[in-house]
Amino acid sequence: MNADTWVYPIGRYQPPLNFTQDLIKQSISVIEALPSWLDVCIENLDESQLETAYRPEGWTIGQVIHHLADSHMNAYIRLKLTLTETNPTVKPYDEKLWAELPDNKLVPVNVSITLLHALHRRWIETLRSMTEDDWQRTYYHPELKEQVALWQMTAHYAWHSRHHMEQIRTLRKRRGW
Repeated sequence: MNADTWVYPIGRYQPPLNFTQDLIKQSISVIEALPSWLDVCIENLDESQLETAYRPEGWTIGQVIHHLADSHMNAYIRLKLTLTETNPTVKPYDEKLWAELPDNKLVPVNVSITLLHALHRRWIETLRSMTEDDWQRTYYHPELKEQVALWQMTAHYAWHSRHHMEQIRTLRKRRGW
């Protein structure tokens, strides 16, 4: 297994070129499924297994799950800002530093999975209620120095969901858990 496959088990993100209703349906479906996928991915894992990194120098399973909660909370807030403001500038954050904060070690992963179940329920309802004009709304990401349309963000977070779920799933497979 090459280093890129360890980091990106489903491949690097390839942004879609165009908005389509099919892209939105697929993206919403993946985002909706993530919390249940995580339930299955960590089923019967003990504390030692949850503290195992998915790759050398990578995050532990626990850190990945807490990262998903952190990242998806930020995505949901960006979505709501973009739906209620004109091209807001979003706040970047250092995900690597967030992954090292004490709550990642002190709070059990099931708390973040429960949070993801609730958050994704609200996120999905918001996404499903959006109009075609809403999907074209943008925010400005100062770190990327680009405008991001909500349809692009949604496709990216669908990939993000699959990406991290697959890191956990492939670790379990490699370890025979």
